[in-house]
Amino acid sequence: MISEEIKVYNTGVRKEKPLRLAKYLAEQGVASRRKSEALIAQGRVAVNGQIINEQGWIIDPGQDQVTVDGQLIQTVDRVYILLNKPAGYISSTSDPQGRPLVTDLVKVKDLRIYPVGRLDFATEGLLLMTNDGDFANFIIHPRYEIEKKYEVLVENRVSDRVRMRLQKGILLEDGMTAPAVVRIIKYDRNQTWLEIVIHEGRKRQVRRMFEAAGHQVIHLKRTALGFLTLEGVKTGEYRYLNPREVKQLMALSQKNSYEEQ
Repeated sequence: MISEEIKVYNTGVRKEKPLRLAKYLAEQGVASRRKSEALIAQGRVAVNGQIINEQGWIIDPGQDQVTVDGQLIQTVDRVYILLNKPAGYISSTSDPQGRPLVTDLVKVKDLRIYPVGRLDFATEGLLLMTNDGDFANFIIHPRYEIEKKYEVLVENRVSDRVRMRLQKGILLEDGMTAPAVVRIIKYDRNQTWLEIVIHEGRKRQVRRMFEAAGHQVIHLKRTALGFLTLEGVKTGEYRYLNPREVKQLMALSQKNSYEEQ
């Protein structure tokens, strides 16, 4: 049963398109994609009364009835959440070390949600969460070039020459970074406050960029993603995106992809 909170804040953005059975089970919160594939292999999943034990089976969520161990799986509402992540939380749904999870901060009953991309343990700021896999892919895939803005505090004074290196692209162990927008906000004793805008999503990318340029990051906060900002959302709190915002994000990613071709 979906909670009253979700009924109030549900964005209403639904997609009833054919998709793989394992992906459908994962999106409905039955199990992870891998575990859903195991359920199918074990013959525990049926579509319209027929046991399915082969991978890659395609269903129409709007028409087909799916059961697991005889229990009907109901299509859940899609939710889209903007969290202002504090430092000291893992952007994951589980952690073998038992550290705090971003899912601990979001009280959504009866729905399996997960972070869209990652902010590392020490990084703060804007993190989207959802149970919509297609939406998540649009946001995190580099081909869609959705801009991500960060506030950064680094050790030592950043020269304009270093700023230009970062802006043009800097060589990391996994290749050259794409062009960025880097602005020096102010110098504070022997430290520098900056703003950087990137559209890639490599692991710990901003930290590694500054480290490669000879500056250790002291503080890092994502302040915007596309047109979304943290306005009105305090650290550790969250809000639901409305349908207009979700559609606008999808349109933005598709526009960027089209312009790239």
